[in-house]
Amino acid sequence: MYSSSSVSKFVILIHVFAMQLLLINSELLLNTTNAYLNHKCVVSKGKYKPGSAYEKQLNLTIKNFYSDSGNKEGFTLLGGDGFSAILQCRGDSYGPKCRDCYATAVAGLSRRCPLYKARIIWYDQCLVSFDTAYSTGQIDYDNIFCMSNAKKVGERDRPAFISTTNNFMDNLTILATRVHNNQEFAPLYAVGKTRFKGDMLYGMVQCTKDIPDKACEECLVFNSIHFQECLTAKRGARFMGRSCTYRFEFYPFIAKQIQNI
Repeated sequence: MYSSSSVSKFVILIHVFAMQLLLINSELLLNTTNAYLNHKCVVSKGKYKPGSAYEKQLNLTIKNFYSDSGNKEGFTLLGGDGFSAILQCRGDSYGPKCRDCYATAVAGLSRRCPLYKARIIWYDQCLVSFDTAYSTGQIDYDNIFCMSNAKKVGERDRPAFISTTNNFMDNLTILATRVHNNQEFAPLYAVGKTRFKGDMLYGMVQCTKDIPDKACEECLVFNSIHFQECLTAKRGARFMGRSCTYRFEFYPFIAKQIQNI
């Protein structure tokens, strides 16, 4: 027979093992979730005709991007007269995850914006953009949106929360737009975590790698002010654009260890 002490220890071990499995599964889900977020068909730039030169350029780009989408950078760019394309995967989603997101995004664009010359789509792990103009290397202020949690931080805690969030995201912006150690370029991506009232707050900022670090900082700062009503005092919010993205949550959404900020 088991003693009551042995049974208790056995139950505790099962509980610990179950919690470990739950944490492992949660971490895996963080980086495999690839929810559709938004899209835009740029009606003003018209549609292309099947068999046209534009369609041939588009199809060639889609094929070449798929080959490149598994690279360690998680970024591919093509710009020229009358055509440009960008694939930017989230900083922790490269290799097969980036390629899978790209394939999903291309299919999503074909379904949601059939034959449109200019179109863009956002998923959790990537964005894909096709345009008729050489728009790379410039901040895109037009194609951007904001999403936020319906719940707000309690009124009593709001001043402290707003201060904490602003400082936290400002520090992430600095990390993303400064050259570190012996790197040649700024990473244009930063993640971190900080505490608020005993809870952990997680954050991320990222810019597409076609814009320089100063433009990245400008994009993040401008849109954090522009979307202030959407972001302020929310228990989780983000803005996402063609050039930059910014997000904070009260749960970990990046499947990697991140530093305290």
